[in-house]
Amino acid sequence: MFKNYIKIAWRNLLKNKVFSMINIFGLAIGITCASLIFLWVEDELNFNSVFEKEDQVYYVPTNQRYEGEWRTFFRSTPGPLAEDMKNEIPGIIRSVRTTKSEFLFKVNENSITKTGRHADHDIFEIFGLSFIEGNAQEAFANPEAIVLSRKTADQLFGENTKALGKVIKVNNLDNYVVTGVIENLPENVTYTFDWIAPFERYAIGKEWMTEYGSNFADTFVELSPEADFGTVDAKVRQIMQEKDEGNDTYAFLHSMKDWHLRDNFEGGKRVGGRILYVRLFSIIAFIILLIACINFMNLATARSEKRANEVGVRKALGSGRKKIIVQFIFEALLMTTMATGVSIIFLLILLPHFNILIEKNLTLGILEPLHIGFLFVITIVCGFLAGVYPAFYLSSFKPLEVLKGIKVTHGGASLIRKGLVIGQFTVSIVFIISTILVYQQIQHVKSRSLGYDKENLITMRVKGDMVKNFTAIKHDMINSGMITNVALNSYETLSAGNNGSGVHWDGIDPESDLLVSYRYITPEFLSTAGMEIINGRDFYTNSLADTTKVVITKSLAQLIDQNNVVGKMIGSRGKQREIIGVINDYVYGDMYGTSDPVIFFFDPEQENKRFSYRNMYVKSKSGADITQVLLTMKDIMYRHNPAFPFEYSFVDDSFHSKFKSEMLVGKLSRVFAILAIILSCLGLFGLAAYTAEQRNKEIGIRKVLGASVFGVVRLLSKEFIRLVFLAILIAIPLAWLMMQYWLENFAYRIEINWTIFLLAGVIAIGIALITVSFQAIKAATSNPVDSLRTE
Repeated sequence: MFKNYIKIAWRNLLKNKVFSMINIFGLAIGITCASLIFLWVEDELNFNSVFEKEDQVYYVPTNQRYEGEWRTFFRSTPGPLAEDMKNEIPGIIRSVRTTKSEFLFKVNENSITKTGRHADHDIFEIFGLSFIEGNAQEAFANPEAIVLSRKTADQLFGENTKALGKVIKVNNLDNYVVTGVIENLPENVTYTFDWIAPFERYAIGKEWMTEYGSNFADTFVELSPEADFGTVDAKVRQIMQEKDEGNDTYAFLHSMKDWHLRDNFEGGKRVGGRILYVRLFSIIAFIILLIACINFMNLATARSEKRANEVGVRKALGSGRKKIIVQFIFEALLMTTMATGVSIIFLLILLPHFNILIEKNLTLGILEPLHIGFLFVITIVCGFLAGVYPAFYLSSFKPLEVLKGIKVTHGGASLIRKGLVIGQFTVSIVFIISTILVYQQIQHVKSRSLGYDKENLITMRVKGDMVKNFTAIKHDMINSGMITNVALNSYETLSAGNNGSGVHWDGIDPESDLLVSYRYITPEFLSTAGMEIINGRDFYTNSLADTTKVVITKSLAQLIDQNNVVGKMIGSRGKQREIIGVINDYVYGDMYGTSDPVIFFFDPEQENKRFSYRNMYVKSKSGADITQVLLTMKDIMYRHNPAFPFEYSFVDDSFHSKFKSEMLVGKLSRVFAILAIILSCLGLFGLAAYTAEQRNKEIGIRKVLGASVFGVVRLLSKEFIRLVFLAILIAIPLAWLMMQYWLENFAYRIEINWTIFLLAGVIAIGIALITVSFQAIKAATSNPVDSLRTE
């Protein structure tokens, strides 16, 4: 029996080659799309799963209230908090405070720059780091210790070379001794590090790190397996206010399982994150698969007359309905199995390109049990989904009517077929509209007035003697003729940087608790970054800089005085300073929202070492050859800072990187829109081909009676165009609701314009016309004699 099923299914595949290929190719596209999304979703869900204690490890963010609004700050806990939580809160068995830093390592002539963390000893146990050389117990016994990742050790000392006990010069200043080498962490972890060094060494000379009022560290804790999360979290929320009375700030626990997927907070409460995209793309994968299965169902039911005689004969010879149902489902499963084989080939070809698109390094892992299981399940599900309705429909034909030549009734099947076509194109049109709106939203934010000029702006991390030799560096760069200005800043222009409250002025509401960002700059920064002075002046007076005055942004100026703030005094950081200038607000931190007010300070002696200069900005002349600019900069930096490699980035590139999630949605929306359109067109193409075949003799008669090619094309196309037009009417409100919901997540967003719906409709109708017209024109231009010869 099973052998007969295979024979009959195979014969039917060969007998209907065109329709079989359409079905197999369509299903293969759907399975390929679902498989790629599955690999992406698997990687997203497996973030941090490499850590054995992911159920017990928590990050400790803080919620701070400013102007009545709760804000969630990551990497913003005071230094003493980690130790106090471990000592005073039952259930917390380990804690660690860490800060992220960048080191230049040098061994002989070999120099590399790596990012890592200064941390307390508990980091090794909390993250369960695997030691290749050395061990966790002795790793920080020496205050000059440093633990390297395997990759870093190999780059410094060579592969298969013991690193333990070797000395490394760091930042051309200090010597560190390698006390351990740990296994590399995979890419899909939230917090990575190429090296770990004792926190105590980093804290030398930084007494402010011992104060509860200074928030600067990433804090992690490990709970005992028996601890009750709710009880521990409640105590964590109280401890900061107990230690620092009057401080309207509290810490809380954020599970390792949520670090990657659920890291968005508004008003102090978690409101989602990338998990929304995981759910969205999982639904899209199902929809793409469903569209592919719809093609199969449509073509199978459309060709019902071709299979009617077969069903009639088999029933007349004693075959039961169950056996016929099994036969048709088996055909669907055979076709789906073949489609799965084709999709594996597609995956091997497309995965490298997909990795570039999503900026990951996914592997197919075809022999992994989970992946084999996924392909098996998706094959079975698609086979049943695609084959169950045609099987029940075709097996319902009455043998007496079929064998007497009575035409099979198509009413119900035809109606369902039309509904499925409408459904396919509804999805395609929604994808088209979504793609356009996502693109417009991203471009809208990118093209907004930033308050500074990011074009031709190059930035370098401050290292070595860059601050000490700043005047000489600036002089040589400007004298090169390709650079207009050079400046220093304590934080990147785009980053949230350092902020705090406690700013005051005459007439301020005593209850006010305004959050303000602080920037320590050299006087050249405002002009280098292209920030516009709208009132007063910058830090220069007769080529000399004012060191006891400040420049503020417009939003802060309006809070102080609606008329004129120049000359007024403002208190901050324990000093009263005169406001000498106001610049336009500029965008930083949250690219979609409204940025907090900013105060710019000039501190030539860098008296406050906590806010030392961290970034150098270089503005090249418009139209200058960027290659020559970089070569010139490299030469000057090697002359004045020879101990460090020349490393740079463009502010423009940093700006675009802020939209990674939205750009991923945009890219994948385009891909899914194209796939949905291709699948819909495949189904439409098959139905149009079948319709033309069924009406072959009718077309021949019409042509003999004088019908034009245009008339025949219109006859065959109008029914399908009606269906597409109905799909447009359904898709427009559906797309509007979906995209309106998505856009509500952005404070700075576009308004949905009706022309987008018009454009999507025109595109859909145009694609449908091209698809159907190909078959219609072929039928209309055929020789009527050929179709009428048998009559």
